[in-house]
Amino acid sequence: MKKKLNYYLYRYVFPYIGLWVVKLIAFTHRMVIMNPENERGCITRDHGLIYISWHQRFFPGITFFATRKPIAIMISQSRDGDMAAHGVKILGWEPVRGSSTRGGREALNQLNELALSGYKIGHIVDGPKGPFGVVKPGLLKIAQFTGLPIVPTVTSAQKKWSLNSWDKFMVPKLFSRVIIRFGEPVYVKGELNEEAFENMRVEVETRLKALYEDTDRIWDDPEKIRLLFNQQPGIMNLFTGRHRNQSNC
Repeated sequence: MKKKLNYYLYRYVFPYIGLWVVKLIAFTHRMVIMNPENERGCITRDHGLIYISWHQRFFPGITFFATRKPIAIMISQSRDGDMAAHGVKILGWEPVRGSSTRGGREALNQLNELALSGYKIGHIVDGPKGPFGVVKPGLLKIAQFTGLPIVPTVTSAQKKWSLNSWDKFMVPKLFSRVIIRFGEPVYVKGELNEEAFENMRVEVETRLKALYEDTDRIWDDPEKIRLLFNQQPGIMNLFTGRHRNQSNC
């Protein structure tokens, strides 16, 4: 009986409650998109892309990337992964179950098939449990399998809560300003020796870290904040997918 109750809670109760809270918080955010041409170019030229993010900053992406359908994400085959997979399914994402330790090859094949049919891919580079800020090799393998470019996708909030987790997971506070910024695409060759593979992994990690740091510094510059938010008023509607406030600043 206890197992059945837990299954019901994890399958049908917790995901819906969690997503309701996420949507409620996200609805209050004032959001702008920086460098949208990096995303648009990949969609036009490559017919898809791989959005990448740190686990720590993923909160704004939960609802934002639901507007980028069709989109798939790899999720581990663990019990925690079961709840996460059900949650993203509710949002309209396509969960692909697998990881480097279990079901990885099958998951890569499935992601490749989805990419060929027009799906974009989302990937948390240091999830689910770190170490923080370290790009794991699985990202490059996904890029090699699918042939899609990697696009660093960073989020930054002016006001935020930091949770007591392994990566100090950040949640933008109610009514906070939020930036979503697309970096320049990175292309990974299908064949790389061990040294070249590691060099590419470090390059992606370095680019992503630099983009986060550069975006976070905007909050120290009142003029940049004014240009981004005051001259282009509006709040993104996460429920319809329509948005304003696109900027190349």
